[in-house]
Amino acid sequence: MKLAAFDWKGERHLGRLSEDGSAIERFALPEGTAAEEGVACLIGHDLPKVAETLPLSEVDLAAPVPRPHRNIFCVGKNYHEHAHEFAASGFDSSAAKGAVPDAPIVFSKLPETVVPCGAPIKIDAAVTSAVDYEAELAVIIGKAGRNIAPADALAHVWGYSIVNDVTARDLQGRHSQWLIGKSQDSFCPMGPWAVTADEIDLSDTPVRCWVNDELRQDSNTSLLIFDVPTIIAAISNGITLQPGDVIATGTPAGVGIGFNPPRYLTPGDRVRIEIGGIGVLENPVEAY
Repeated sequence: MKLAAFDWKGERHLGRLSEDGSAIERFALPEGTAAEEGVACLIGHDLPKVAETLPLSEVDLAAPVPRPHRNIFCVGKNYHEHAHEFAASGFDSSAAKGAVPDAPIVFSKLPETVVPCGAPIKIDAAVTSAVDYEAELAVIIGKAGRNIAPADALAHVWGYSIVNDVTARDLQGRHSQWLIGKSQDSFCPMGPWAVTADEIDLSDTPVRCWVNDELRQDSNTSLLIFDVPTIIAAISNGITLQPGDVIATGTPAGVGIGFNPPRYLTPGDRVRIEIGGIGVLENPVEAY
């Protein structure tokens, strides 16, 4: 099931995508329910009644979780080829321990980075000249838990979406810790909607990214170094995960920093990410 947050007639709404993908079945919810939480407010509840069906072309999609209630958890260097390309880039503060990590590398992005499908990724030339793209599967937690065992982890997953973990590589290298380089305004496109956990086969889900119609990233979740249960177990080690938490699971090889010379994003570019079973997240790149 595909569930969306969207704006229609000046208000935020939630709904279910029709089977043919052409319409949204708008849920009957009190005004303001979906403003910040988006689809996360549906977690743990039966789906509301459908009020009406709207053509998808008549609504403006929001990010499925427009304002996560706390920082987005992210995993770095989680595909083998990307781990090697990043370690060789000179921007990897963890490279001294080897290209491939022996435990998940976890960092975060601020909630305010989230923008929806279609919104611009904005580059501030006064701040950075090295903005990169990173196509990633996002996990949305549905059940709270602490010290979750890998065998139990998928029972804590409510659904999945797509994120672009946009990164200012120069800031990432300058500050050694990644928060600033990862948390520039507009640096977390998310969407176009969320899918419930039963829709995704983690053992075989393709992850692809195009920049200006050029295929740059082409991989599969079967190639994750640390799979989703391992990631959830690691993050929940002493930290209570909460319903609505978002976890970005890492990006495959083919990011801009992996080319020689690097191929960073510039205003006028368009980034298109497709993950099997979810859909397409596409965003233009603009200057501030």
